[in-house]
Amino acid sequence: MEYLDFELPIKELAEQLDKCTIIGHESDVDVSETCKNIEKKLEDTKKEIYKNLTAWQRVQLSRHPNRPYTLDYIKALCGDTFQELFGDRGVKDDKAMIGGMGKIGDQTFMFIGQQKGTNTKTRQYRNFGMANPEGYRKALRLMKMAEKFGIPVVTLVDTPGAYPGLEAEERGQGEAIARNILEMFRLKTQIITIIIGEGASGGALGIGVGDRVYMLENTWYSVISPESCSSILWRSWEFKERAADALKLTSIDMKKNKLIDGIIPEPLGGAHYDKETTFETVKKYIVSTFEELNKKSIEKLIDERMDKYSHMGEYKD
Repeated sequence: MEYLDFELPIKELAEQLDKCTIIGHESDVDVSETCKNIEKKLEDTKKEIYKNLTAWQRVQLSRHPNRPYTLDYIKALCGDTFQELFGDRGVKDDKAMIGGMGKIGDQTFMFIGQQKGTNTKTRQYRNFGMANPEGYRKALRLMKMAEKFGIPVVTLVDTPGAYPGLEAEERGQGEAIARNILEMFRLKTQIITIIIGEGASGGALGIGVGDRVYMLENTWYSVISPESCSSILWRSWEFKERAADALKLTSIDMKKNKLIDGIIPEPLGGAHYDKETTFETVKKYIVSTFEELNKKSIEKLIDERMDKYSHMGEYKD
């Protein structure tokens, strides 16, 4: 297990507990009471740390290297029923954006999401989860396929942003994202969006329009990352913690500002501490939300979708 800087007290206690357990197994000394005391202290320390997380600490948790990624969720939810689909029928297949059909129970869903890598080689292969225009066009092609066959869409958002390279701009990065947003507003099928990690800028919005938008507890969703915001305002990354607070990017802030529909709870310490529980919780949200949305006509869904986004940002003096 890898620990973040604010988790070092947990790391120390976990190491003490491991040593205590080893002593108990390798000697005749009864250390059961000592182990229980350390376990209790470890649990209390976890609760104390994780109930008082700052915005920046939640950003760090959303980027934890052990955190499950899009393919982890899809495999856990669908098992062997997932069939990945490739290509935008124009340029190439973007490995940072994945999509395909899979079943949860007897219901087929079209899953679309950004995929990050788990090591240096796969991160380069997946372009660190930063999609090119062909990735967003592939996503749109799959959404249109889902619409044609009446299949609900589930998008899993986890990206530091769309790829900002020259070649991406030459191939129409801005247009591709804008087109996706427009088409998702009027897509004639149910759309469920879940932020599972980072939700940065237009890279997230390109697959982020949904009838219901949820965020996992330790994720963030914002027009810009704290580091980039800090570098623009203060010409330095040193103020990233201050920027994270000001951006109001946590799930709690987003729910308070009525920009998302709900928060999906994570196990104590984050999704990576108990992946199976996280997968099961996400599965329940997807199934229950689809059952709710499926009771409404497509025309009513689109009207409600339009109204929801039209009212965002309204305020009274």
